[in-house]
Amino acid sequence: MQPFGRHYVVVRPLFSEDSFAEQHERVNRSRKTLRHHLKDYFTCDMNRAKNAALSFLPIIGWMKNYNIKEWLLGDIVSGISTGLVAVLQGLAFSLLASLPPGYGLYTAFFPAIVYFFLGTSRHLSVGAFPILSLMVGAVVTRLVPDEGPSANITGFEGLSMEQQRVLVASSVTFLMGAFQLIMGLLQVGFIVMYLSDTLVSGFTTAAAVHILVSQLRFVLGLDFPGINGPLAIVHTLVEVFSRITKTNVADLVTSIVIMALVLIVKEINDRFKSKLPVPIPIEVIMTVIACGVSYAFNFEKRFGVVVVGEMVNGYESPVAPNLEVIEESAVEAFPMAIVGFAVAFSVAKVYSVKHDYTIDGNQELIAFGVSNMFGASFRSFASSTALSRTAIQESTGGKTQIAGVLSAMMVLIVIVAVGFLLEPLPRSVLGALVIVNLKGMLMQFRELPFLWKNDRPDLVTWVVTFLASLFLGLDLGLAVGLGAELFTVVFRTQFPRCSVLANITGTDIYRDCKDYISTSEPDGVKIFKIPSPIFFANIDFFRDKLVQAVGFSPLRVLKKRNKALRKIRKMLRNGELEVTDRGLKVRQPSIDASEDDSSMESLDQPTDFSGLPIQVNWNTELPANISVPPVNMHSLVLDFSAVSFLDISALKGLKTMLKEFIRIEVDIYIVSCDVYIMEKLHRCTFFDDEIKTSIFYPTLHDAILHILEMHPDHGELEKDISINYEVIQRDSITV
Repeated sequence: MQPFGRHYVVVRPLFSEDSFAEQHERVNRSRKTLRHHLKDYFTCDMNRAKNAALSFLPIIGWMKNYNIKEWLLGDIVSGISTGLVAVLQGLAFSLLASLPPGYGLYTAFFPAIVYFFLGTSRHLSVGAFPILSLMVGAVVTRLVPDEGPSANITGFEGLSMEQQRVLVASSVTFLMGAFQLIMGLLQVGFIVMYLSDTLVSGFTTAAAVHILVSQLRFVLGLDFPGINGPLAIVHTLVEVFSRITKTNVADLVTSIVIMALVLIVKEINDRFKSKLPVPIPIEVIMTVIACGVSYAFNFEKRFGVVVVGEMVNGYESPVAPNLEVIEESAVEAFPMAIVGFAVAFSVAKVYSVKHDYTIDGNQELIAFGVSNMFGASFRSFASSTALSRTAIQESTGGKTQIAGVLSAMMVLIVIVAVGFLLEPLPRSVLGALVIVNLKGMLMQFRELPFLWKNDRPDLVTWVVTFLASLFLGLDLGLAVGLGAELFTVVFRTQFPRCSVLANITGTDIYRDCKDYISTSEPDGVKIFKIPSPIFFANIDFFRDKLVQAVGFSPLRVLKKRNKALRKIRKMLRNGELEVTDRGLKVRQPSIDASEDDSSMESLDQPTDFSGLPIQVNWNTELPANISVPPVNMHSLVLDFSAVSFLDISALKGLKTMLKEFIRIEVDIYIVSCDVYIMEKLHRCTFFDDEIKTSIFYPTLHDAILHILEMHPDHGELEKDISINYEVIQRDSITV
């Protein structure tokens, strides 16, 4: 092959699939059976054991390549910065989980330690995640409400409300981790692929609105119990507005000042991140100031401000999960497992691509499963990753999970040594910090105009997921969103955009005849493209579109022809017709013009001219009292280049449809059919006396050239698309 320009000329024989198979022998590949796959899976040797150990403990792989001189300083700076933010977010997100703030510190410590050994991402900051915290809080307030009796659970006997809530949160977290671990061991990490970016965007936006509304009572200083269940957001807003006159002014002013300053400094961090060595830790600064002011002016007693109060001091003894709580929360725990993994995996994938390393979805499931189960044993609640915290860990120079361990050490210091300094912190400050960190998720509303212009089905998924999650709750909303997403997939495949193709003049390229000006179609030929798999749900739609494209129903034409033949035979027997050189001629009017409908079941069978002295030409003029729909085509080409599979139902429907065209003397050609579909057609006895393998062609152009050879009188395109060129230009490529 020698390039001479941007043209090429191909000189080769005209191929059908049969002739191509004769000249080019395929390799007979042996495929593994289920027994072989199972044998390989359960076979163990030294190399496999070594790889399994490296896979289960990724720390072995990256730690031996750790570059102390280049990475250690960045990990230290990143660990300190991330640890400070992790402390504040742990306290703040505890409010979402309806737990005392100190227990959020456990969530920022235990899971991060376990993930250090088992995780494959080097940049994730593991800990509390607001959406998961809110989902845990829904279970907590359902089983241990603020007002009224707790659920009838044996393990609650002798426990305070706070202890009961901690037990519920840790038990549901343990079950969530168990689900993740089981999915990881079963190698089903691919499940996250079913959560599209659009679905996750709608879900997280609704969750952000839930979080915003749930924090209003802290920001406004209102005292009313948390509300759970469908329409909880509506009931919460009703409570807020009905009590708005009881707003604590000190809480409101503090929250507004905190939110304004944090938003301003975050904007500065974003605009000047290339010039700042590390982002300004504004949350930490404002927390320290708020603690100092609250302590100095005694906000709790003078203004009635609710403060964090007594913090956890050190670690408590491990606790076993309560089986009754697990039974009560199984329905909520599974979507929590999916959401926690989906968010973490999505964030990890972004940074793995940026820094050129690989992550393993199944190992991530195992890592988060063990992290949550281990953390739940020490009273932590559901963990994943927070987007803002992970961004800080990466942007401040973090290279490995050593930064994550150092951030956990910062949390450890607060837990065992300096936690008491945070006791005067107003809870309204934590609520304000939670709301400020929702900015990124709330700004996802900006995706709607883009989706409206470019992808309406995705817009439907976003809106349905958002509304369902907003009004029905996050667990039911996720299920409804998945249903809507699957519906859009079915809709796209069940109702594809079929098209009639035409030749781009002077080329071997065929495109939709509606999209181009310089196109031409061979007379008597229709080229129909199916741009999707053909299966039981869309075979009828495909048939209807094909009938619409060709302009007639082949089954109706076939039945009309067979009925006409019956009438012709009857008229010949009665002497009402005679055969002439010009065809059939009516000799005398028919006395009884009624049709013989005694046997209607054979009308869809091939046309039978036996017993007739002449073969009827359906395109010529027929006797006046006989009418048959005209068929103005002789060839139908089906482009299967986009058909990825056929199921049995579609195969049967396709076979019936092709036979209907063949029986009305329309030649069928199928082009660009996948070889594995061809194998399936052979296995399923698709071919018979009417449908032969000779109708298959490797390319569309091969089929058209064959048609032009078979029908030279009908093809005015032959001179334009002939495979033989009289002149081969100098600026061409010859293959």
